Amino acid sequence: MSEFDLDLRNAEERLEEGSDDDGGSEVVLGVLDGGTDPEEWIAAVEAGEILVLNVEGDLNRLAAGFAREVRDTGGTLMRFRGFLVVTPPGVDIDTDRLS
Repeated sequence: MSEFDLDLRNAEERLEEGSDDDGGSEVVLGVLDGGTDPEEWIAAVEAGEILVLNVEGDLNRLAAGFAREVRDTGGTLMRFRGFLVVTPPGVDIDTDRLS
């Protein structure tokens, strides 16, 4: 059996150091009712957050302040049931299981 040169003592420390820069996304639950400034939604998506927003009202009117900018930067918006799911660039929405 061959030997491996693994330094397991420092592995946990390195994992913790890398957790801040791993590019992981946070899921933000919210309500899309016109009460939040569209710039806040844009900033959240630009920060890499995924939005799951409960739509309370006319989606087209409520999302008009941020939808185009999100799409222009490569993000995705998709209505699912009563929610609007908004993802940053590089985070895809898999709809294969909906059919």
